[in-house]
Formats: sequence, C-alpha cells, structure tokens
Amino acid sequence: MDAVSIVSGEVREYIRREGIDPSRDSATLRRLVESMVAAYDERSLTRALPPLADAGVAVKRVLDEFAGFGALQRYLDDPSVEEIWVNDPGRVFVARSGVSELTTTIFTEQEVRDLVERMLKHSGRRVDLASPFVDAMLPDGSRLHVVIPDITRNSYAVNIRKFTVVSNRLDDLVALGTLPPQAAEFLAASVLAGLNILVSGGTQAGKTTLLNCLLGAVPSHERVITCEEVFELKVPLRDAVAMQCRQPSLEGTGEIPLRRLVKEALRMRPSRLVVGEVRQAESLDLLLALNSGLPGMATVHANSAREAVMKMCTLPLLAGENVSARFIVPTVASSVDLVVQIRLDLDGRRRVTEIVGVPGRVEGDVIETTEIFGRRDDRLVRAEGYPPHQDRYTRAGVDLAGVLRGGWR
Repeated sequence: MDAVSIVSGEVREYIRREGIDPSRDSATLRRLVESMVAAYDERSLTRALPPLADAGVAVKRVLDEFAGFGALQRYLDDPSVEEIWVNDPGRVFVARSGVSELTTTIFTEQEVRDLVERMLKHSGRRVDLASPFVDAMLPDGSRLHVVIPDITRNSYAVNIRKFTVVSNRLDDLVALGTLPPQAAEFLAASVLAGLNILVSGGTQAGKTTLLNCLLGAVPSHERVITCEEVFELKVPLRDAVAMQCRQPSLEGTGEIPLRRLVKEALRMRPSRLVVGEVRQAESLDLLLALNSGLPGMATVHANSAREAVMKMCTLPLLAGENVSARFIVPTVASSVDLVVQIRLDLDGRRRVTEIVGVPGRVEGDVIETTEIFGRRDDRLVRAEGYPPHQDRYTRAGVDLAGVLRGGWR
C-alpha cells in the first residue's frame, strides 16, 4: 500500500467516526486532509512508513477521492479533455480535440460502481436492474451516461461528455475554422430573421456547440424556451427558461419525456422554441409548433442535410398510427427553413460542410432543397441557392443580397 492510500484510509475512518459529509463541508474536509497529510509526513520520518513524494499532490488525490470523482477528477479538471469513457475497469479512455486515447488509469469493479453512485448522488437519478440506463448531469455541467450489466457484458460502461464552453458565438467558430465569416454572417442574419434552423451531424460533430452559437445571435428582447434530455444548452438572454426530462421513480411514475416538455413550452409564451436533440415522437410536436409560426431550432443525428430532412419526415411517424407521411412531408417542407450540416474530421477539427435551404416545395413526396453554401476543394463557399422567406430578412433590417455577397454590416 502506498503512502496516499494509507492517508486516504485514515481520512475515511475519521470521516466515518465524526460523521462529516464531504459533499457538504468542503472547507472542513480540506483542513482535515491537509492536517492528516502533514501528520503522516512527520511520522514517516521516524517510522517504517512509505514516504510521501509530494504532500501537495497527496492532498489533491485524497480530496479528489472524497470530494471529487477519484482518479477521473484529473481528466475533469483538464481543459484539453473533451470526453471520458470507461469500457471496463482496466480500459479508461479520454478524447482530446476529437481524438481518443487510452489512459493509464485502472479501477476495480467496485471502484467503478462506487464512482457511479457518487456521480448520480448529485442528480437524484438512479441506475439499477429495473432501469439499466441513466442520463444525468454532473455539478460542473458535464453529461453522464451509464449502462450496467446485463445490458453490457460484464462491466459498467460510463461516458462523461464534458461541458467545455470553447465557443458561444458564431465568431468563435470562425476563429476555430469551423465555418467562414460569410457563412457565419448568413446564419446570424437567418436567426435574426426568425428562420427555423435544423443543425445536423454525427455524434460529437459539434451540433450542440453550433446550436449554442446560434442562440448567441438571438435578439435580446426575445423569450427563449429550451427543451433537452439533460441540460447542455446555455442561452445568453435574460428572458429564458431551460427544461430537462425526468426519469420515472422507483414505482414507475413521474416520468417527464421530451415530448411533454415541448407541449408545455408552448404554454409558456415563447418567442423562440429550441429542442436540444430530436430523436423520437417529439419531432411531431416540434413541427406543429414551427408550422404555427413560432421560430425554432433543434439538432438531429444525420450524415447529410438531405438525410436530416428525410429523418424529420420519418421520426414523427413514431407518434402513432394515425400520423401519416402524406401529412408529415408537406409539414416538414413548410416548417424547416435551413439545415446546417457539421462533421468531425479525422484530425479532430469540426467543420460545417453545407448549409441548405428548404423552399417549401414537394415533388412526389420528395422535399426540394437548395444549396446555399457547399464544400468545394475542402472549403465552404457560396453556392447558387437562396433561403426561403426572404421577406423576413427585409423586415428584420437585413440586406440578404449583401449577406450572401459577404458585405452586410
């Protein structure tokens, strides 16, 4: 047993004996750990005890164990780490700049279980045989997802997607090379004009970050309501309400699905409705809201803008047998105005690959689209298409022709 483990055991015994709650009394815990590390350091000079290599490092490790999240805390504290996942106790990975790497961190099965229990304590959510999946939020805003056996083969599968606010404005994405200034200006103008925008892409492509940046272009006088599985969006407005889903209780009651949130949001006098990610039947309620004239934005998993439009035509069918494609297809055509496709490249960079307009026309159950910006020679450049509802740009005081030339403002 190393020196830090010995000190950790002593601290654990003292906490148990004195009834200290590490999560509530962090100042007392820090003083206790510092004093016990100092006392151990002195004892190790005269007794046959393993010495402490660095007292400061020892204090940090013990505090992480009792007030943080153990060996994972250093990755949570590291701003270069975007995501952390545990496939089994001996395989802990992190992602930096979109590239994954295997770490040297090794747990035991019990340590992983204890760690998950401590993480879920802050959220009030649970994971057990009756509910083997859980989505929760950590105190720092990071998103936690856990799957347990027998859904997984042997071990807990833990994923932590850190909430790293690298970009909160479209200008930040321009600086990162995600999209050029002309495209960023067009998107900002489209938000100002109140167009309905769908952000599509694969997992970890940067959809939520892009949606956050679009929210940064919403006029300050608007009231925005957001609906999410777990809180991830940050709305930089004074008049904003954020809502997240709720899991069922142990008795199987009290569940609040995303579809319910969308319906409730419409009763809250929104100027703009934002859904973090559309996955299932809530897409129908979102389309109905957008079709009624309420501006909105959402994200969806898709490999291209065209596939995103097709997916919005199929997801509402999950709402029930009485929902038909004959109703959904024209509704999508009249409700979605722009689709912004973003991807994660092999080098870890995130890039907008196309911005597509949806004019509202349907030919044989196929929704017509027009390319406004597209990739040419690995650069996002102006294409030949135009967005719908050009009168809305005029009413918002936007010179659309100037924007598309790159010379507005």
